[in-house]
Parts: sequence; structure tokens; C-alpha cells
Amino acid sequence: MYFPQEAKKVMNERFGRDTLIALATVEGDVPAVRAVNAYYEDGAFYVVTYGLSNKMKQLQKNPNVAVCGDWFTGRGRGEDLGHVLAPENAAMMEKLRTVFAAWYTGGHVNEADPQTRLLCIRLTTGTLYSHGTKYELEFV
Repeated sequence: MYFPQEAKKVMNERFGRDTLIALATVEGDVPAVRAVNAYYEDGAFYVVTYGLSNKMKQLQKNPNVAVCGDWFTGRGRGEDLGHVLAPENAAMMEKLRTVFAAWYTGGHVNEADPQTRLLCIRLTTGTLYSHGTKYELEFV
């Protein structure tokens, strides 16, 4: 694993809040990319999404993903952590409700719907640029 302290600091500053990133999945041999609101913590991005969305259907078939945003590109695996109200998701969802507060309520998210899911994008590798320094990162 290669992840210098300076790079950890930059990742937390840039992505440890409500951040828009590009998330790429694959269906067959065709890539699909979309913007998602994400929160970064400890080598993973977290996204609240809908279980029947195309991205989640694509991840069921092929969990390999790529992400991009704010001078960072990365690869990893998408993992459906289950319903947002599942007990094992309570701690992360408490953070996400605060991080995503600007849009989370007001009809944007229906936590009662069992298809409202917590997606974890566990990073494996990435490239980060910060003030003239390039970091080639290994998360695992």
C-alpha cells in the first residue's frame, strides 16, 4: 500500500464533504458515466442511490468502477451495502445525512423505500495531483 500522509490530507480536504464526482461503470463492453454526490472516508466514496438505477444494475454484473473529480482519478469496486436504514449502515448514514443536508431531505431521498441504498466505492488505485505533485496511490 502506498498512501503518503500528504495525499491523505488532500483527499480528506477535497472529498470529505458533499462532492460531485464522475462514476463510470460498464455494461458489457460499453462504459457508462454519470455524476454522483459522494463523500470520501478512509479509501472509499459513499453514495446514496436507488437500487434499481442503471448504475446499480451494472454493478451487479461487473463491480469494477472508475471515478474522477477535482484532480483525482481512481479505480475500485462498487459494493451495495444495502438499505440506508440497515443497522450496519447507521454510523455512515448519520454522517451522510449531515454531509448531504443541502439536498437530502425535501423529497430527494425516500429512506422508507427499500431500494434506497448505500453504495460504497472501495478504491484500489488512484492518481492525485496537488500543487505540482503527482501521487500514484494504492489503497489496498
